[in-house]
Amino acid sequence: MISKYFSGNFFGRDLLGSIVVFLVALPLCMGIAIASGMPPATGLITGIIGGLMVGAIAGSPLQVSGPAAGLAVLVFELVREHGVAALGPVVLLAGLIQIAAGLCRVGIWFRMTSPAVVAGMLSGIGILIVASQAHVLIDAKPLARGLENFGALPGALANAFSGEGTGLAALGVGLATIAIMLGWEKLRPQKLRFVPGALLAVVAVTAFVQFQGVNVNKVDVPANLLSAISLPSFADLGGLLEPSLLVAALTFAFIASAETLLSAAAVDRMHDGTRTNYDRELTAQGVGNTLCGLLGALPMTGVIVRSAANVQAGSATRMATMMHGAWLLVFALLLPWLMRMTPVSCLAGILVFTGVKMINFKQVKSFAAYGKGTAAIYLATTFAIVATDLLAGVLVGFALSLFRLALLSSRLKVNLAEHDDEPGSAKLHLTGIATFLKVPSMARTLEQVPPNTRLHVVMDDLHHVDQASFELLRDWARNAKSKGCELVVDWMELERRVEGPAKAA
Repeated sequence: MISKYFSGNFFGRDLLGSIVVFLVALPLCMGIAIASGMPPATGLITGIIGGLMVGAIAGSPLQVSGPAAGLAVLVFELVREHGVAALGPVVLLAGLIQIAAGLCRVGIWFRMTSPAVVAGMLSGIGILIVASQAHVLIDAKPLARGLENFGALPGALANAFSGEGTGLAALGVGLATIAIMLGWEKLRPQKLRFVPGALLAVVAVTAFVQFQGVNVNKVDVPANLLSAISLPSFADLGGLLEPSLLVAALTFAFIASAETLLSAAAVDRMHDGTRTNYDRELTAQGVGNTLCGLLGALPMTGVIVRSAANVQAGSATRMATMMHGAWLLVFALLLPWLMRMTPVSCLAGILVFTGVKMINFKQVKSFAAYGKGTAAIYLATTFAIVATDLLAGVLVGFALSLFRLALLSSRLKVNLAEHDDEPGSAKLHLTGIATFLKVPSMARTLEQVPPNTRLHVVMDDLHHVDQASFELLRDWARNAKSKGCELVVDWMELERRVEGPAKAA
C-alpha cells in the first residue's frame, strides 16, 4: 500500500497540495485569531490540529479544517462577555456535542439547513468581519457589535488621519495588502495560479515595513508555541452550568457542523474521488474541537477556501491535509521570529478582502429563481445578523424558512358553489391541504353561506386537515342551526385526514 502510494505519483501531488494549502492557511490562521480577539498562536494551534488530527480521520479526505472566519464573530462576543477562560470549555463541549451527533448518525441531517439561510449567514458574517477589521486596519480596537463598528468608523478614521499614533501608516499597509491581492487575482499568470495572493501580499508588505522601518503594530507570537496552550481548570469547566455558555456551546456546534458539512458537499462537487462520509466527518470535527477546547485554541470547521485550494492544487489523498498541518507546526516552532514581523493591519487587510468575498448579494437573483420568498429569507438573515447577532439572525432565517414552508404546504383552494340539483343547497369544495394558516380563508368563505342553506363538503381532493381546520368545520356545524343551515359531511372520512385523533361531531 505504501509503495503504491509513492510509486503512483500520489506523494508528489499531495506534497505540492500541502505546501499550497499551508501558504493559504498560515496568514488566515493568525488573521482569524486576531479578528476573534485571541492571540495569533491560538489560530495556529487550531490549524495544526485540523491538519494532523482531523485530516487523519476526516470523512471528507480532501477537505481542510482550521479556524474559520464564520466563527470569529461568535468567539469575539464570547471572549468579550465571559473572558478568554470561557472559550476552552465552550469549544470542548461543542466538540463533544459534535462527536455525539456523529456517532448517532445525524450528520446528514445538518444538511437540511436552507441554502438561503446558510448563504445569508455567510454574507452577514462577511459584513461583520469588514466592520470590525476596518478598525484593525487602522490599528484601532473594534467594538462588540456590527452597527457599533460602522457608527464608530468615521471617528476612528478621523483620528487616524489626524496623524496621531500609527493609524495612518497602518491604513496604508492594509490598503497595500488588499491592492496586491486584487492585482494578483486579476493578473496572475496561469503557471503561478497555485501561489496564494494572501501570502504574496504578506511577504511583500512585511518586507517593505521591515526595510523602511514603518511604525505599525506587529503580530505577537510567542517564541515557544507551547506557551500559548491554556488548559481549562475545573472552575472553568464548572462555568458551563451557566445557561448562556450552554447556549454558546450549542450554537458553536450547530454552526460549525452546518458550515463543515455544506463545505464538504461543495468539495465533493469539485473532484471525482472518494465521497464524503458525513457522520464520520462530523465525528472528526468533534474530536478536533474537543482537542482545541482542551488546549484553549480557536474552534474549527471545514473551510471551503483552503479545501478548494487543496483540490485545485491536485491533491490526491488525505495526506495533503495532514502534511499542511505538519508545515504549520514546523513553521510555528522554528520561525516564530519571522511571524512577529507581520503587521497586524496586513492580516486585517486579508480579512477585509475575505469578508467582502463572503458578501455576495448577486446570490439574490439566483435565489429568486426558486421564489421571491427564498431571496427574502437570504436578505432577512443577512441583515438580522448585522443588526443583532449571529445566533439571533440565524434563528430569524430558520423561522422564516419554516413559515415559508408552512405557507407552501398549505395550498388549499376553497370554493363555494350552488348545488344545481338541489335548491337551497350549496357545495364547499376543499382541494389541497387545510392547515391553521388557511383557517381565515375558510372562515371568510363559510361566512358567505346564505341562511337556510344545506352545505355539502366535497373533499375528494382534500389530502390533509389539521386540528384548527377540523375544529372550524365542527364549530360551524354546531352553530349552523341558528341560521337555519346544515353542514353535510362524512365526519369519519374527514377524521381520517386529520393528524392525530379527533372526536366526531
